[in-house]
Amino acid sequence: MVATIQESGEKVAANVERVIVGKHHEVRLALVALLCQGHLLIEDVPGTGKTVLAKAIARSLGCSFRRIQFTPDLLPTDVTGLSIYNQKTQEFEFRPGPIVAQIVLADEINRATPKTQSALLECMEERHMTVDGVTHPMPEPFLVIATQNPIEYEGTFALPEAQLDRFMIRLRLGYPQPLEEIVILDEQKRAHPLEEIGEVLSVEELRGMQEGIRQVYVDSSVSDYIVRLVGATRVHTDVYLGASPRGSLALYRAGQALAALSGRDYVIPDDIKELAEPALAHRLIVKTSATIRDIDPGAIVRELLGIIPIEARSPTQERRAVRPV
Repeated sequence: MVATIQESGEKVAANVERVIVGKHHEVRLALVALLCQGHLLIEDVPGTGKTVLAKAIARSLGCSFRRIQFTPDLLPTDVTGLSIYNQKTQEFEFRPGPIVAQIVLADEINRATPKTQSALLECMEERHMTVDGVTHPMPEPFLVIATQNPIEYEGTFALPEAQLDRFMIRLRLGYPQPLEEIVILDEQKRAHPLEEIGEVLSVEELRGMQEGIRQVYVDSSVSDYIVRLVGATRVHTDVYLGASPRGSLALYRAGQALAALSGRDYVIPDDIKELAEPALAHRLIVKTSATIRDIDPGAIVRELLGIIPIEARSPTQERRAVRPV
């Protein structure tokens, strides 16, 4: 089963990388979120390929795809849908909104008001939505890929901590290298490569892979390492609010998916180290005093990776390591 997951994952990654050039690591992280049935937050400046990545993944899988352009005047019913009275049947009929799709691109999610963001929150966590007191299930699989611009703050609403915690992984694509940018220019002389992207994996195969990664073995020592790493974020001197138990579970599941994509049926500590920053950094709230010193959550996670040993130590040693004098 692991060999099948690795082979299928490589097919999807190769297909997506026909459009997203030079971002193999970021594409693998997106596949990890997909296999774990977790949601993905892509944070970067405009024009780096955030939307194209979401479209390429959807086309590679043959999943239904909808895009929601978030704006300040977007209403919750514009996302979830609403009930309309049918005069012929004299009954209310539910008209589903764009959220009813297997892969949903929430573009510039931080431009919507908190009320609209909360409508999306129920769909992400509970995988169903409630409209006029009636609960409607989301399709399977269901993945939200949200994008936001970290530079422009005018006309935006910061995502609440509860919603950030629902995203399994946050990644940044970054600018391409000069040679990679030349390749991008050459490939788009006549047409966009996205138009040539086809389905390489069926929805049924994807569901099988999602079930398969749960069979990947995680040793108790690796679980202990995850718990100690996440626990260290809660007592760090520069952190106001550390990662939640949902962060521990996200790191656990992501480790299983990365191990399977690497062709292994067991998780190793290096898997956890590779995933720690994408899975935990966006869940941390840094103290104001640390922000003034330009300390960001990613730097704190990287610091803890260098301090927290893979083998367990005594609680006293852990506290001394996390709280340097």
